[in-house]
Amino acid sequence: MTKILYVEDNPDNIYMLKMRLERKGFEVLIAEDGEKGVAMAASESPDIILMDVGLPKMDGYEATRKLKGDPKTSSIPLIMLTAHALTTDRDKAYSAGADDYEAKPINMPQLLEKIKSHTTKDKT
Repeated sequence: MTKILYVEDNPDNIYMLKMRLERKGFEVLIAEDGEKGVAMAASESPDIILMDVGLPKMDGYEATRKLKGDPKTSSIPLIMLTAHALTTDRDKAYSAGADDYEAKPINMPQLLEKIKSHTTKDKT
């Protein structure tokens, strides 16, 4: 079973996406802020991380830079999720180290395809 770490502080977003992902057979762990997300990525070794941008304590960009700068977590694929959908926002996500980017509101089929592509690369 694919283990997803979802780093998000909005309870409505957490409920909606967690429920939809669990229905598809994923195990979903939740971290409500960037600091917890970084710590949980190191302790839980998820298969993929879904990272919101606007987080308390440490924003998604800083958390992503920390994760990608740590040898223990640098190889975990990370998809940045944000309501900011401008090209500059996407570029900022990639500059922070994100492997992919998905604008909110989430296009579920598109997100599932991205999760699949990033979690099956090394398993063939």
